[in-house]
Amino acid sequence: MQQALTYDDIQLIPDLSSVQSRQDIKLHVNVSKNWSIDIPIVGSCMDTVTEYEMAATLMEMGGVGCLHRFMSIEDQVKQVRKLAEFRDTDSTMSHLPIMASIGVVGDYLDRAVALEEAGCNILVIDIAHGHHNNMKIAISELKANLENATTDVIAGNIATKKAAEDLIEWGADGLRVGIGGGSLCTTRIKTGFGVPNVTSIEDVFEIADDLGIPIMADGGIKSSGDIAKALAVGADCVMVGSLLAGTKESPGAILETPAGLYKRYRGSASLETKVTHGQKERNVEGESTTIPFKGGVRFIINGLTDGVRSAFSYAGAHNATDYYVNTDYNVVTNAGLAEGKPHLIS
Repeated sequence: MQQALTYDDIQLIPDLSSVQSRQDIKLHVNVSKNWSIDIPIVGSCMDTVTEYEMAATLMEMGGVGCLHRFMSIEDQVKQVRKLAEFRDTDSTMSHLPIMASIGVVGDYLDRAVALEEAGCNILVIDIAHGHHNNMKIAISELKANLENATTDVIAGNIATKKAAEDLIEWGADGLRVGIGGGSLCTTRIKTGFGVPNVTSIEDVFEIADDLGIPIMADGGIKSSGDIAKALAVGADCVMVGSLLAGTKESPGAILETPAGLYKRYRGSASLETKVTHGQKERNVEGESTTIPFKGGVRFIINGLTDGVRSAFSYAGAHNATDYYVNTDYNVVTNAGLAEGKPHLIS
């Protein structure tokens, strides 16, 4: 029986470093077969995380935001066009992709074709269990109907080697890895299924690396240290939701209360999301909540990238490739986990 690990179960091991300045470290990574980003951060395709404003700000900072699919085709297309116009006005971000999510049933193919026509470069097939026959059909249909050879399809979510083998064979240009690890996800509680994130990434990496298919780690990222751990075990980039939720750029109104300012944050499979978007009120596998308003997202992204650059310096790495090669980890006990956190203050 395999022992499965997540981010809090491991601690990275420092290596000899010749990094003189952390600002010289390059965080450029592949996000799909044909597209790359300058920082390894992707805004989650949740309806309380990424719409135009979040995606545009992430693009300015070198990342990418995945426009959620819980809107009409027309509205999602408008946001893609607006992003394309925004990208065209700044030649120093012109190489970055525009990303949007779709499903695998209903009008998903019409949506995909319209999004590509509007300027979308990467389509993320956003379903909870990506190792599914519907995924095979969807990828086949997309590959047959998309016009541009460089319009990539990222498929997921998955958690196993076998899923990686199948999705790549079906034509996926990138893999979204992680089942049940999101901050509002209840899949592991409701169903008992899921694989801790470090083990998921390592298993998928064994298949994806040799075939040149990038991995996006999704779920469970609480800090820049978790991003560093995800990249160290094989992820090319991470998709984050809770870290970006509650910011000025995230969708939704700011709620004024006697206790302060707040915004809503909800899982894509939560009852609130299903009710809001007219879906069947069944198979609920997520929660919804109110979180404190965080201000602008730029401060958060800068903090995350500063932390990742520091991690690279501890590994003696100037770029993501060197970082993976140079980095190993120890499995830690609960005592080791506690030791690694500030413990003077109660």
